[in-house]
Amino acid sequence: MLDTFRSAVASAGDRPFLLYFDSTLTFGEVDRLSDAFAVALADNGFGRGDRLALYLQNVPQFVLALLATWKLGGVAVSINPMHTAREVAKLIADSTPVVLVALDELHSPGLADMLDRSSVTRVITTSPLDFQSEGDDRVLPKARLPTPEGAEDLCRLIAACDGRAPVPVTVEADEVAVITYTSGTTGVPKGAMNTHRNVETGGAAYLEWFALGHDDVVLGVAPLFHVTGLSGHIACSIAAGASLVLSYRFNVDVTLDMIRRHRPTFTVGAITVFIALGNSDVDAADLASLRKIASGGAPVAAATADRFEERFGIYIQNVYGMTETTSPVLAVPLDATAPVEPETQALSVGVPVLSAQVSVLDDDGKVLPPGQLGELAVAGPQVVPGYWRNPGATDAAMRDGWLLTGDIGYADEDGWFYLVDRKKDMIVASGYKVWPREVEDVLYTHDAVLEAGVVGVPDAYRGQTVKAYVSLRNGRSADPDELIAYCRERLAAYKYPRQVDIVEGIPKTATGKILRRELRGG
Repeated sequence: MLDTFRSAVASAGDRPFLLYFDSTLTFGEVDRLSDAFAVALADNGFGRGDRLALYLQNVPQFVLALLATWKLGGVAVSINPMHTAREVAKLIADSTPVVLVALDELHSPGLADMLDRSSVTRVITTSPLDFQSEGDDRVLPKARLPTPEGAEDLCRLIAACDGRAPVPVTVEADEVAVITYTSGTTGVPKGAMNTHRNVETGGAAYLEWFALGHDDVVLGVAPLFHVTGLSGHIACSIAAGASLVLSYRFNVDVTLDMIRRHRPTFTVGAITVFIALGNSDVDAADLASLRKIASGGAPVAAATADRFEERFGIYIQNVYGMTETTSPVLAVPLDATAPVEPETQALSVGVPVLSAQVSVLDDDGKVLPPGQLGELAVAGPQVVPGYWRNPGATDAAMRDGWLLTGDIGYADEDGWFYLVDRKKDMIVASGYKVWPREVEDVLYTHDAVLEAGVVGVPDAYRGQTVKAYVSLRNGRSADPDELIAYCRERLAAYKYPRQVDIVEGIPKTATGKILRRELRGG
């Protein structure tokens, strides 16, 4: 990735790279600023193999600190800015970074107390108000906070070292670039070791699959701490020499303003982003520049994609990947329309992307023929070598060079793959297997349904029964009995939900995945 960035600077140094509200940083400026920050880190002993934790929203400082870390041969550790001090403590104990770069608003007394007892020896804070001047208080704080006691300010460090460059470091392709923690939707997060080869492959996949070039503008709606933001925003923008629009965090109204201002051409994000845009008061002309849209992180229901295309004239391309695959391994080609699974009406998640190898395995690891349901397994240069300091989890996930994804699906005779559900989310009702995704896809075809999450709940007679949590579209109404009857007409008797709760919102991860374990707990 460092070579890819240096090539972008050499060929596109004067082109806009980071667009943050009303400001622009060119590739050359980002190179200079990240050089200065690298010097500030190196002067304090940071070097090859050291870890630097990023506890930030989608701000330019994320990219500057990431590049500075790479320029010294270091490893970045991505931390969800929604995590509490207690959650951050677990990740820091696991990854043992020596430097933490955090938003000043996240530096709480609880965090400071935890850091005093951690591997972190240097805390650097930064304001989301830096690198812009308009102060959009819909997402940004109204005022700057003072630098916390014991911390240093990132912009002051850069200013003090401006004009200096670190001693050049050669980074090998198989060295770890970023430790990216799994979202933890199924358990304790694990640190996937995304290497420079992994990240470069992920960026190149988006570049080639979606025909990106330096005239493109990438809309950064996925969190940068997540692998989609890493590969589908940062890495692909660098590889293409394209601009990247950042706006702190996703907010429908702010995002629409950024679209109108910067006219992005490509984005990738969770389907919940596009559901929110489609549920907003927006004209089709506002989104006219976005001719290439990919959705990953959660499967896309055919009804949701159809609704979006009817309103805006833009087809959402399904992509499939994981933290452990450094983004896409399956995707719908840019000039194609995904076929629909005949029984469930679910969209295909695509065909293998470039160098990715994808197979469907049975419980014994045997490759299954087309049409048979099994666990998806992936191999290729985008697959991580394992989990950070966790050989047990690595051995459990890897088999003979293949990553076992935990996702259940199948391939058809033409090579299109279909995702059924997560292995751990399967519901067994009266001995029958029910996949929540199939029920959710049916619910999404109802005009009143905005979002749906389906789980199995204990049942004295059936063992488990199907329960759905549903949020409704603005101005639409539906009651539980109506939705149960709707599903009953469209699903086998053992599949339709016996219980439906109408809720204000469905719990999701920061990247838009439905948190089924929270629904089960509710």
